[in-house]
Amino acid sequence: MKLKGYRRPDGKAGIRNYVLLLPTSVCSTQVAMEISNKVNGSTYVNNSFGCCQVAGDAKLTFKTVVNVGLNPNAGAVIVVGLGCEGVEPHKVAAEIEKSGKPVACVVIQEEGGTLKALAKGCSIARQFSQMLSVQAKEEIAVSELILGIECGGSDTTSGLASNPACGAASDILVAKGGTSILSETTELIGAEQILAQRAVNETVKTGLLRLVKGCEERAKALGEDIRGGQPTPGNIQGGITTIEEKSLGCVHKAGTAPLQGVLEYADMPRAKGLFVMDSPGQDIESVSGMVAGGAQIIIFTTGRGTPTGNPLAPVIKITANSKTYNNMQDNIDIDASGIIDGTKSIEAVGQEIFDEMMEVVNGKTTKAETLGHKEFSIYKIAPTF
Repeated sequence: MKLKGYRRPDGKAGIRNYVLLLPTSVCSTQVAMEISNKVNGSTYVNNSFGCCQVAGDAKLTFKTVVNVGLNPNAGAVIVVGLGCEGVEPHKVAAEIEKSGKPVACVVIQEEGGTLKALAKGCSIARQFSQMLSVQAKEEIAVSELILGIECGGSDTTSGLASNPACGAASDILVAKGGTSILSETTELIGAEQILAQRAVNETVKTGLLRLVKGCEERAKALGEDIRGGQPTPGNIQGGITTIEEKSLGCVHKAGTAPLQGVLEYADMPRAKGLFVMDSPGQDIESVSGMVAGGAQIIIFTTGRGTPTGNPLAPVIKITANSKTYNNMQDNIDIDASGIIDGTKSIEAVGQEIFDEMMEVVNGKTTKAETLGHKEFSIYKIAPTF
């Protein structure tokens, strides 16, 4: 199948062509949302932070906001700021402009309030949207894709079937020269040594083990043993008994490819192949980090069922729990329960997931997109002051 996408000035390939309304703080998120709601062809991300953050936490929010703007699924970006926040809107816009994509900046205080900012933002968004609407798709290569792999609301079928099937799909992509990102550091605990054996060198192996150890130590510094908070009550109701059991199921999402590197939250891979990104187990923050890392598409396994989507990247939902699929057909794209009842192999469902990915790349909408699910949240590593 030939793949078609949108070529960006920096050479990257987008599979969607949005005007992105990008708020630099919680104070400008409402205006960004209202502009997006008014103009077809646009989308927005939610930013609950951007001000009164310190040190690494402030830098993380700035990096995440900038890198989301650089995601190739955004054809043009309007940075929406208040004007006095820590994540300065003009600096964010300047960083994104380096990619060559059209960028504008609307600052509420500079415009004279909400209504004037809305008027200016809607006018620019309308112009950008019309401009993008005539951009022709071009042929792109499978190797240009970055896949984000996520699980949420896991149950026993996740680790046994849907996660390994995702791993098989990831292996197909990596074999074709593409890139996959596995995230959720908390869900590597107890299985990190198994994944580390696949590291391409000692640096990557050490980096992965340090990442998992650091995650546990951050939790202990807050007086919590993270092993006591995982698996979640929902996981336990779904039949998962320990965090190690959950983690062993989680790492199957990464297939069998060699581990090429370890990424900090929202960092972009600088090579092809399989990467691990440091992220929380909270689904929305984890997916947001991978989208900031350049993921154009997400595959998401769920045993219990979840409607989660993303404002920029299409999210393909997969379950191997037949009850969940039948109960939530409005939300779940792929029924992988044939692996559980023995009518399908993991490899066959992996191919089915990969084929669905290719159709979504070429424009097929996922159920989360069709229903307008645009959940987004930035990871936070320190208190707000």
